[in-house]
Amino acid sequence: MGYDLKSLLLAAPAILFSLTVHEFFHAWAANRLGDPTAKDMGRLTLNPLAHLDIMGTLMMFLSNFRFGWAKPVPINPYNLRHPRRDDFWISAAGPLSNLGLAALSGILFRIVYGTGMLAQYEAVGYLLFYLITINASLAFFNLLPIFPLDGSHIIRSLLPLQYGPLMDTIDRYSPMILMVLIFSGFVLKFSLIWIILGPFVRAVVYLVSGIQL
Repeated sequence: MGYDLKSLLLAAPAILFSLTVHEFFHAWAANRLGDPTAKDMGRLTLNPLAHLDIMGTLMMFLSNFRFGWAKPVPINPYNLRHPRRDDFWISAAGPLSNLGLAALSGILFRIVYGTGMLAQYEAVGYLLFYLITINASLAFFNLLPIFPLDGSHIIRSLLPLQYGPLMDTIDRYSPMILMVLIFSGFVLKFSLIWIILGPFVRAVVYLVSGIQL
C-alpha cells in the first residue's frame, strides 16, 4: 500500500498540484458566475496551502486507489445569478479540470515516450504518469453522487425541484456511505471504490497515455 520513497518524491508534487487545480477551478468558476466568496477568502489561488485538507491529502498517499480531497470551496448561492445552473458548473469545474490535466499530461507523456526520451528522463515519465492516474482518479471519485462530493451537487442541479426532499434525506446518510467506501480498502482485501470507479479510471489512463493499468 502507498508509495516507496522514490515514488513518493515524484507523486507528492503531482498530488498537491492536482488537488490544488481541482479547488482553484471551483473557485474560478464561482467567481466568474457572480460569487466572489472563495476569492475573498483567498481560495482563488494556485497556492496548495490555501486548499489542502490534511486527511484528504493523506488518503491520496495511503490508498492504493489514489482518491482524496481538499478543503471545500465556500459558495454563497445567493450571489449566483442562476443558482441551480451555476451550481452545476461550479461543481463540474473541479472534475473537468482534473480530466483536462490528465489529458494534457497524457499528451506530454506520449511525446516523451514516443521520442525515446523516457529512458533518459525516467523521472519525468513517472511524474507525468502519476499526473495522469491521480487526476483521472480524482475526477471520477469526485463525480460519485454522494454528498458532499461534486457529483451530489451535479445530480441535485439536474433533478427537478420536487426531488429536493429526497436528496436531503439521502445526503444525511451519504457521509456514512462515503466513509464505508473509503475505508473498505484498509479493512477488506479489495477497495469498494476501486470496484466502482476502476474501469473508468483505467479507460481514461489508457486513452490518454496508451498504458494499461
